[in-house]
Amino acid sequence: MGRKNLVGMTLAQLQQVAVENGMPLFTARQLADWLYVKQVSSIDSMTNISLKHRAMLAENYEVGLSEPSLNAASDDGTVKFLFPVRNGHSVETVYIPDGDRATLCVSSQVGCKMGCIFCMTGRQQYTASLTAGEILNQILSLPGKETLTNVVFMGMGEPLDNLENVLAVQEILTAPWGFGWSPKRITISTVGLRRELKQLIEGCECHIAVSLHAPTPEKRRELIPAEKAFSMTEMLEVLRRYDFSHQRRLSFEYTMFDGVNDSPDDARQLVKALHGLSCRVNLIRFHAIPDSPLRPVPEGRMAEFRDWLTAHGVFATIRASRGEDIWAACGMLSTSEQEKSGVSVKREGQREPVNPVLAGKVE
Repeated sequence: MGRKNLVGMTLAQLQQVAVENGMPLFTARQLADWLYVKQVSSIDSMTNISLKHRAMLAENYEVGLSEPSLNAASDDGTVKFLFPVRNGHSVETVYIPDGDRATLCVSSQVGCKMGCIFCMTGRQQYTASLTAGEILNQILSLPGKETLTNVVFMGMGEPLDNLENVLAVQEILTAPWGFGWSPKRITISTVGLRRELKQLIEGCECHIAVSLHAPTPEKRRELIPAEKAFSMTEMLEVLRRYDFSHQRRLSFEYTMFDGVNDSPDDARQLVKALHGLSCRVNLIRFHAIPDSPLRPVPEGRMAEFRDWLTAHGVFATIRASRGEDIWAACGMLSTSEQEKSGVSVKREGQREPVNPVLAGKVE
């Protein structure tokens, strides 16, 4: 079975390791300090643990860190990394510097079940949910990790489809025995799995970003097939039960597509849908992906859309476009590596027919 990884274990799990190996309970806090504060890469480095206990640990455990196998750097400073995970698979992690901030976008799954038609990850076959250790490794093994100010769970996969491990990672990041970060440094994204969304809101204090991308359920269904199972109407009802008016931020991600969700009527419908919620809308420029009928929206039209939303009570921003010269869209780099190794990835022509409105945009 091989040795188990210590990275990714919570304090309670490390206490169990100590007990099972006949060590004092306080050894768990020593382990947490070495793993998450000092961030060592080997058990031998844990010098305040006795040689005997280190030897016992080394028989069945290892720290469990692994460096990225590939990276691509953009002219704007953005760097996309490819991290190896179990069974020969890889996931993407994106480092985004911006002045005195540096944000890391981490993945939570290999592939994704949600099938969003504008996302390359959605074209990959879902393979597995990452362990807490595999998620945390993207932070601990990052070159320049000491510069990080924020982490966002917006990479490959649906974080709420792997909620147990995502919550374990946020516990490690925010606990005083772990990284000791403020939860305001962490944002967790979701398409809106209802039960898990409620668990997320009540289980942590991190910011929440909802992948909306359309103003109505009908339009959203054509972009996000998961809308059929996880209705935006019911999701918004869940969100209205909680208070987001203080430090915790609720945002909605809205990727804009030319002629699809960018009209004045779409803006009016979006304001109506979000009425009564203390939130912001992040308008996102679409990064084109192969064989897709979807096209980016001109900057001027995005600005008009933003200004109309803000003028009608929904604060909106346009997210700066980063890394377009390095497979910017989520899943592009990992898809490229999959295809090099002979793994089949769905192309648009292999899907069921899309909405005629979208199909008609192919020139």
